[in-house]
Amino acid sequence: MNIRDHHSPTKFAADRLALVLLAPVVSEKGTYLADKHEQVIFKVLQDATKPEIKAAVEAMFKVEVESVQITNVGGKVKRFGRFTGRRRSWKKAYVCLKAGQEINFAAER
Repeated sequence: MNIRDHHSPTKFAADRLALVLLAPVVSEKGTYLADKHEQVIFKVLQDATKPEIKAAVEAMFKVEVESVQITNVGGKVKRFGRFTGRRRSWKKAYVCLKAGQEINFAAER
């Protein structure tokens, strides 16, 4: 098998890419990463893969993505009176943009 065959760009369905990104994670850590390291944090589907996330960000925001790191965030155990429950687990994606690229969520339309 040729190395070029293995690393050829993969095509994804446009409707699937529209569903992969759920929401940006806006936090103090997220704004720090955006300023210092040109990274953006997104909440993504639980079964999303790194290539899918990269393709979705590039398609939706018209930016170039350098790399993607993924973290599974476990749901917290919470109490409701004498009963205990558990919040849903979710997946977080750290998207590293190429130099000079930026996503502005506060832009006016």
